[in-house]
Amino acid sequence: MIFRKSKTTQEAKPNDAASAFPRSEEEFDPVEAYQMPLLEHLRELRTRLVISLVATAVGVAACFSYTDIIWNFLVAPMNEALVASEKGKMVIIAPLEGFLTYLKVSLVAGLGIASPVISYQIWRFVAPALYPKEKRLVVPLMIASTLLFFLGAAFCYTVIFQFAFPFFIEITADDVQANLSIAAYLGLVTRLLVAFGVCFQLPVIVFFLARIGLIDARDMVVFFRYGVVGIFVLSALLTPPDVLSQMLMAAPMIVLYIIGIAVAWLFTTKERDPEDEASAS
Repeated sequence: MIFRKSKTTQEAKPNDAASAFPRSEEEFDPVEAYQMPLLEHLRELRTRLVISLVATAVGVAACFSYTDIIWNFLVAPMNEALVASEKGKMVIIAPLEGFLTYLKVSLVAGLGIASPVISYQIWRFVAPALYPKEKRLVVPLMIASTLLFFLGAAFCYTVIFQFAFPFFIEITADDVQANLSIAAYLGLVTRLLVAFGVCFQLPVIVFFLARIGLIDARDMVVFFRYGVVGIFVLSALLTPPDVLSQMLMAAPMIVLYIIGIAVAWLFTTKERDPEDEASAS
């Protein structure tokens, strides 16, 4: 059976800028201007996924030749802690562990290299639902999101690893020898780097919630105490079970929450009832 697009569907495609944005920005309705049938949405999603997968494959292939350098960089904080304590070394405890670990290192590094492309594809997919003024923020937000992710990962590597790993090694008894699996270590490192990178997206998340009118600066100030509790709970879930790691993660998150208050104050579209304003004052 052959399906033919109706005239209405063809006119609803966003290829013609004049038809997609026929009115002023104040009167523009993204839902009305960008009405795509389900199949068009699926094709658009498929295109974005294919581009992201190709970018990831290219990144993995580019990193495969430098796996030794990347692995040495990742394992350096733990090796320094082991050498300082003289309590153990990194070992392989399964026949394929070394090979599979190196493949995972290439995959993780490839995803890191491809992350700007992946972020851009996500923004391109959601861009049709935005107003023209908001579309101009796509590239700056993509850059900010990528930089915040790498900033969180860098904070984890330079601060968390440097303090937490020596603490983990030194807290054990003197007669205990540490033989650490490289696969287990890579899993821990990857989880922490990704967790910190995602947590550092808080200002971007606040921007979106403020732009769609769900929150404003007053909401964030009122719920500050609950936000701090939530931050410590999240830190306890994402970090190893020790107070030091939790505190080191919670501190920058609280700073980012305060930055989020400023972001919400600048970009919120939430409108409050005058009666609520009077009662609050």
